[in-house]
Amino acid sequence: MPDKAFGFEKPEDSPGFLLWQTTITWQRLIKKALDPYKISHAQFVILAIVLWFEGIKQEPTQILIVRQSKLDKMTVSKSLKKLVSLGLIKREEHEKDMRAKSVHLTAKGKSLASKLVPIVEKIDEKFFGVVGKKDQKQLINLLNDITSKNE
Repeated sequence: MPDKAFGFEKPEDSPGFLLWQTTITWQRLIKKALDPYKISHAQFVILAIVLWFEGIKQEPTQILIVRQSKLDKMTVSKSLKKLVSLGLIKREEHEKDMRAKSVHLTAKGKSLASKLVPIVEKIDEKFFGVVGKKDQKQLINLLNDITSKNE
């Protein structure tokens, strides 16, 4: 019998522990794919978000990136500074809101993001594909529900 401190018979019964294991396993695969490009996972997520917003003709701002990515402000700020120094992103004053910073991909940033998104999506497809399309859809719905109720 496990110590009374635990509410589960075994670690595999804990949804938090299972989510942790799954996340670490998935992140390891993503990191391995991104390492040759010298881009962190957080930096990739920011590039992908900016690419997405630019694709739907919505002006990405730093706060919009924070909201969409769920990364903390400091991580986004540091990542953006690094991406600017790499020549992948440019930040400028927002046209309408002087407090906001608009974020845009440079040509180099757009090229890299467009190259990396399919690589990461292929990893996702293989990683999550082990459960089949129907279960993937259910997983997406459950994760969206959990995230939205805990914001």
